[in-house]
Amino acid sequence: MTFIATVLTLYPEMFPGPLGVSLAGRALAEGKWSLTPIHIRDFATDKHRTVDDTPAGGGAGMVLKADVLAAAIDHAREVVAQNLRSSRAKSRNADGAQGVSTSLETDGEGVIPVIAMTPRGKPITQARVRELAAGPGVIILCGRFEGFDERIFEGRDVEEVSVGDIILSGGEPAALMLLDACIRLLPGVMGAPSSGTEESFEDGLLEYPHYTRPTCWEGRTIPEVLRSGDHAKIAAWRKQRAEEDTRLRRPDLWERHRGARGQPASGARQEMKDLGS
Repeated sequence: MTFIATVLTLYPEMFPGPLGVSLAGRALAEGKWSLTPIHIRDFATDKHRTVDDTPAGGGAGMVLKADVLAAAIDHAREVVAQNLRSSRAKSRNADGAQGVSTSLETDGEGVIPVIAMTPRGKPITQARVRELAAGPGVIILCGRFEGFDERIFEGRDVEEVSVGDIILSGGEPAALMLLDACIRLLPGVMGAPSSGTEESFEDGLLEYPHYTRPTCWEGRTIPEVLRSGDHAKIAAWRKQRAEEDTRLRRPDLWERHRGARGQPASGARQEMKDLGS
């Protein structure tokens, strides 16, 4: 089943952008995922194709209009529903009706989430990315100016998502980031199946550090344990380094991982010495 990505934006020419090369680009060419950029301005109703207006109550900047956004979202959902029906029909022809996912036994309405990229949203997590990648696709709404009319979120069941505590010029770079995170998890996109699981955030921790040849570079040597050939010791070293680095660099992740404050980061250093770090 093809992963269907739809992006609502004022700059459709920004897509696929970097997603047209490397792993994502190859997967796009192979039909593992599809991309449809939709211009929000096409849903304006006046001759000037206005998509924004001044903020209620005054203030700087402009706000994207709820009525224009709603029309764009409604259109995107209709397009996605058609694509889902087409994809379902192809699956039936290829595999028989018994092989069709029950999640698609609808007209497509409400199946694919609509996500707005906004710094006011809930921080995206790897767990949420996995949920999205396991589904049939996603509709992404890219903001500009001062953001969205607040009424659109409840009015069209839109999920607000943030990629971090930073401000971008628009939602398009954040949308590219979210799509890349999803696409790499699609079946057949990454070479080794373990590539998507042995990395940061998959088990609630930062990933352990990596090394490769030459063994010694500018006086810095690869840790002895990684050259030992003892897979049990290597696994233990990697686990402890992941835990130590998470304690030091991301105490918020560590607290969530442990369900409590956990031991001080310094407590892991002596353990690392015993494993040859």
